[in-house]
Amino acid sequence: MLSVDSITQAVLGAALQGTVLGRIQGRRSLLYGAALGTLPDLDVIIRYADPVSQMTYHRGFSHSLFVLTGLALLLAWLVNKCWPGKGYTLPRLFLAFWLVLVTHPLLDAFTVYGTQLFWPLQPTPQSWAAVFIIDPVYTLPLLAAVIYTSIKGVTGRATRLLTLALVFSTAYLGFGLAGRMAAEQRFQAALDQQGIVVSEVRAVPIAFNSLVWRVMAKTQNGDYYEGISSGFDRQAPEMQRLPRNLELANALAGDPLHQRLRWFTGDWLRYDQIGDALVVTDLRMGIPGNYTFRFNMAHRDTQGHWIVDVPSAWDGAGPGSMFNGNDLVLIWRRIVDQQPPLPLAAWTDRYLGAGAVERGH
Repeated sequence: MLSVDSITQAVLGAALQGTVLGRIQGRRSLLYGAALGTLPDLDVIIRYADPVSQMTYHRGFSHSLFVLTGLALLLAWLVNKCWPGKGYTLPRLFLAFWLVLVTHPLLDAFTVYGTQLFWPLQPTPQSWAAVFIIDPVYTLPLLAAVIYTSIKGVTGRATRLLTLALVFSTAYLGFGLAGRMAAEQRFQAALDQQGIVVSEVRAVPIAFNSLVWRVMAKTQNGDYYEGISSGFDRQAPEMQRLPRNLELANALAGDPLHQRLRWFTGDWLRYDQIGDALVVTDLRMGIPGNYTFRFNMAHRDTQGHWIVDVPSAWDGAGPGSMFNGNDLVLIWRRIVDQQPPLPLAAWTDRYLGAGAVERGH
């Protein structure tokens, strides 16, 4: 299941516990922090009956700030009770465990996937879209600091290095948020210049960086604009107008999994009839036309009536769709060079398929 990569979560946990408890636990603090930092993702071992449930229940109870705060308090009490005389204090233990645990879902929330920080409450999952799911600029300084500390020990210099890496990584998240807001403003300005009225604008990072953004905007008549924007742009972003085909959603009226998918994604969904199948697409992740999560959710019977199915993953969808080498070369070049523009229409035709694209012409 798509998440911030485990290496990033492990080194973040190691850096935090090494900073707070390193002088007591030594190098072991790095190992303990790495293990504790990846603990919330153990919910992936729970198997659900369909991919929509698998997607929308991931980052649920195990990523709740309420649950993890309670777990941190329990762990702090147990360690303090079972290992007295080690130099621990209950407040310091709680601080270390709480930071390691809650920064995991908070970091997840800085991606676009959706994290249920306030479970069991049910607001739309948090999706701040400041960084891509894998971003070396965020991870490598933390990794370098943890490796140095594991070799040299938890010295004063190592602790300062861990702290510096944590400060840098946190500032980088702020940089990503600022980049996202700037991309949305550029896209909104381009739409305004053309007299296009939209109800919502959303930017998401793509391709392992926070410099080039995929931006989407919903229209009031059920279409959406999709384009690309970089902080280095001097011209309006390239964009295309596409349908969401909302009339097809009527076939799924009353289906609880469809309603859950709408809730989880903030209703950033597109519907396509491909052959006799009704395919529902989460527009938030991927590149234009090449979306990570697509689900077959209904089919037409011989009389032409829609029959709701147990959802299945649409053939060709999945995280691997984001790693096409040729597409990535074009995207990385697009960070600094606006010409030629990215082939948005060609990608849409290639990845969504002819049947889906025809509805957008």
